[in-house]
Amino acid sequence: MSQRPISAFHLAYVWRTDQGRVRARNEDAVVVDPEWGLVVVADGVGGASAGDVASHLATETIADRFRRQAIPRNEPEKARLFVEAAVAEANINIWRQAREQRDLAGMGTTVVVGSVGWDWLTIAHVGDSRIYRLREGDFEQLSRDHSFIQEVIDQGFFTSREDAKRYGIGENILTRALGSSPVVKISSDVIELAADDLFVFCTDGLTGMIPDDWMRQILMSVDENSLDSAADALIRIANERGGNDNITFALIQVGER
Repeated sequence: MSQRPISAFHLAYVWRTDQGRVRARNEDAVVVDPEWGLVVVADGVGGASAGDVASHLATETIADRFRRQAIPRNEPEKARLFVEAAVAEANINIWRQAREQRDLAGMGTTVVVGSVGWDWLTIAHVGDSRIYRLREGDFEQLSRDHSFIQEVIDQGFFTSREDAKRYGIGENILTRALGSSPVVKISSDVIELAADDLFVFCTDGLTGMIPDDWMRQILMSVDENSLDSAADALIRIANERGGNDNITFALIQVGER
């Protein structure tokens, strides 16, 4: 008996991770499993101990939960709760290991997750790694950074990110991360899929180097070139503009039904 496909749409996945030009090691992690329609990208918290351990623990814990249990692909709300539970499990695993092993104390990570349903996508995130969607030329950030700079903007102290940075507000101060406490607040949503959608799950090593309008232009060219070529271009340009951080992302391209 043939297995029912996970989605009503044809899907293509591409992912990349690169150390960049400045960091001594790569503390990002990415897991993409097309069989389960799963994308997980994590960024070990900069400056903390064992960020690479935290990011790999996050991606592998979440992926393992998907492989152990069947996600409800026809019930969007149950799927959203399933994804949140997987992220919560990763959080408690990181927190416990950080407490039990002295050399891992203080480790943490951001995470973004995408899980494909029949004609929708469940997303979840903690921290300042981001999720974008390109749809009919509109490039939209679907996640909201869990960072101090975003909080002061949301509270009306500044009108833009640029204003906050000019005042001296740093961009790398997180208000949420996996592993910082036994319980973490997870942001999640369910997004309806449409043919030709293109989703980006990425760390700030990409967004910090390439402006959103540049990313939009690169991804708009996917119809003319391959998805792999666009991914290679993103890595190349991020490094050419400084490569100040590890660069990691995953792309999901939605095809026809």
